[in-house]
Amino acid sequence: MPQYAITPLDPETAAAHLFHVRQVAPLVHCITNDVVQEITANVLLALGASPAMVIAPEEASHFAAIASAVSINVGTPRQDSLVSMHLAAKSARAHNIPWVLDPVAAGVLPWRDKQINGLLALKPTAIRANASEIRALAGVGAGGKGVDSTDSSESAVDAAVMLSQRTGAVVCVTGAVDYVTDGSKVLSVSGGSKKTTMVVGTGCSLSSMVAAYLAQTKHPLEAVASACALAKLAAQQAAGVASGPGSFKVAYIDALHLIQAKDFY
Repeated sequence: MPQYAITPLDPETAAAHLFHVRQVAPLVHCITNDVVQEITANVLLALGASPAMVIAPEEASHFAAIASAVSINVGTPRQDSLVSMHLAAKSARAHNIPWVLDPVAAGVLPWRDKQINGLLALKPTAIRANASEIRALAGVGAGGKGVDSTDSSESAVDAAVMLSQRTGAVVCVTGAVDYVTDGSKVLSVSGGSKKTTMVVGTGCSLSSMVAAYLAQTKHPLEAVASACALAKLAAQQAAGVASGPGSFKVAYIDALHLIQAKDFY
């Protein structure tokens, strides 16, 4: 049996962190995969953050140093982008800027796993991934179906705790219920919609939302869970008005922009 309690994120905390991130209006340095750059930028803008897709190795270190937070996603890795990822992560650490790792398809391909482990060594502030990816990183699973999870988020809670204790990062495992841990506490976030899985980039863009929420916060565990709470609530609202994946994407971005702190209660 686990030695920790799972506590639902309370609405007051979610509301406070949404207010904070909109006050800060963070500049988020995104080095993400080729498929999701547009939705990532639009999600951050809707939230109230400023996205910047600065991916050249010649600029990555310098830009990370002036950003509010850095988001690194290994979905479509190339040698040049991997160089940029390492430079940005090192710069973020050196300048006490939070950075988030999204280890897409961890456990599926040996070369990719080697690159992900190299980034893990650079001590991300937070790791956001699906259940199969988290289990693979923790050494208790073999990855999912490509970039998709074949495990439930609940089955990855123990792995998330172990991974957090090993890396020092806040670990967020997303799924039907999201679980966020700092290695001792675990917060859960419910809600959302299955339609989220029908639109590419919702998970990847959430990792960048997590980065935005981590900017200038003294409470990283609650900040990461609050980013998940906003995404869940936006997805739930979008599903109520969308007729299919295309309209869901538009409604989701609209909801991220329109949701106010009072809507969590």
